[in-house]
Amino acid sequence: MNTPSPWWAPHRHADRRPALMVRNRIVAAFRAHFAAADFVEVEAAALQVSPGNEAHLSAFATEALGPDGARQALYLHTSPEFACKKLLAAGEPRLVSFARVYRNRERGPLHHPEFTMLEWYRAGADYTALMRDGAELLALAAETAGVPTLRHRGRTADPFAKPERVTVAEAFAARAGIDLLATIDADGTTDRAALAAAVSGAGLRVAADDTWADLFSRVLVARIEPHLGLGRPTILCEYPVSEAALARPSPRDPRVAERFELYACGVELANAFGELTDAEEQRRRFTLEMVEKARVYGESYPIDEDFLHALAIMPEASGIALGLDRLVMLATDARHIEDVLWTPVVGPAR
Repeated sequence: MNTPSPWWAPHRHADRRPALMVRNRIVAAFRAHFAAADFVEVEAAALQVSPGNEAHLSAFATEALGPDGARQALYLHTSPEFACKKLLAAGEPRLVSFARVYRNRERGPLHHPEFTMLEWYRAGADYTALMRDGAELLALAAETAGVPTLRHRGRTADPFAKPERVTVAEAFAARAGIDLLATIDADGTTDRAALAAAVSGAGLRVAADDTWADLFSRVLVARIEPHLGLGRPTILCEYPVSEAALARPSPRDPRVAERFELYACGVELANAFGELTDAEEQRRRFTLEMVEKARVYGESYPIDEDFLHALAIMPEASGIALGLDRLVMLATDARHIEDVLWTPVVGPAR
């Protein structure tokens, strides 16, 4: 019986190596870019008391043993966010992290259990500054790779073009004929029945146990994401506040939050927030997220009390997380994320 060649087989490595060398050049260029802009590079500990408190993120759990044999439950972080925000509270005004992060239940052409998240924060800056940062990095990645166009599975985007900026409500109206904001009250409470009727009217499936968030995600994936970042990058902004657990509400409309995602070639590359700094509101949101996680997955994660204490003294700031591996994929026209990882995690053959 023939067995698949592992990634370290010399002939496979020879095929993968050009893209991996582009990856190295992009990382070096990004480090120089952030250093020139007076960012401090930090390293966040991967082991945390909480891996994050978003309902649909699954973590890897482990256990620390003390010298006396005492046991402490720990998790591999799904993002360096909590640690980075503690450093903002400590007084760092601009910081960047090239973090190895870990997410369970995720594996496919655009997902890997362990990947690199490029995360950076600006104290005292509006989240629109991060829109400019993201656009600059797309251009820098393409320039470093020596390509005029980002590509993924036949879709293209000009990394040197100014990104289009579209609100989530505008996208729902244009692509699905849904008035999304009509299903959200002024305090952020969502109306599941109203959205269900709109989604059904748009010709999409509605199940009896679908939540408002389930329906929102279904429309986003089916009708909106395939059209984002085609020809030029797209900034999809002003997410409903219920879909932005760590972002502050928009001063323009409390139904939406200061959150945006950056897309190119139909691929989500980055997720950004105007950061929430209200510790009690953050606790309330985390609690709701963990109730939903327990309902769906039968488990929940602890809340990092140390993080909430830090949040209470954290300055106003904006932060963004960019999937470095995905951007390298688009700069090298790779079809699978494992083609741009030096040493993929052992798993099912593909």
